[in-house]
Amino acid sequence: MITFRDYYNNEVKLSFDDHPFSQEPKHVWVICKYKGNWLLTKHRERGLEFPGGKVEEGETACDAAIREVREETGGKVQEISYIGQYKVNGRKDIVVKNVYYAIVDELKKQETYYETEGPVLLKFIPNRVKQMKKYSFIMKDGVLENCMDYLKHHKVK
Repeated sequence: MITFRDYYNNEVKLSFDDHPFSQEPKHVWVICKYKGNWLLTKHRERGLEFPGGKVEEGETACDAAIREVREETGGKVQEISYIGQYKVNGRKDIVVKNVYYAIVDELKKQETYYETEGPVLLKFIPNRVKQMKKYSFIMKDGVLENCMDYLKHHKVK
């Protein structure tokens, strides 16, 4: 279990164990790769981030992750795996979010990308994300850093 403070100074607990905080989390975040590049989306208000969002009624968290990637990037998920879960003790409520890693094998242009401006491909994620305004607050805490370390040490493609 890794504990740290997020961009807004809320306590965050991150674990790579199997669903340590909730078997049915209400949010997902998907670290994506497409043809060797990182696949992000540009949220209209927050900036660059990996796709993610809320789990809808009657949907599993994994189904939500696949849907969010499609809606926000036009990406068709080829492979997806659960890598961890985190809990944010916010001022108003507690948010539990599953983190997935996905390989996307196709990007389709769409008429709408919902609250985003569509896909953004990057060769690498800069070490200085925390200081860069163009990135979302979601990319500026220990979740990204620790998940990237996890992926690197588990030799994920």
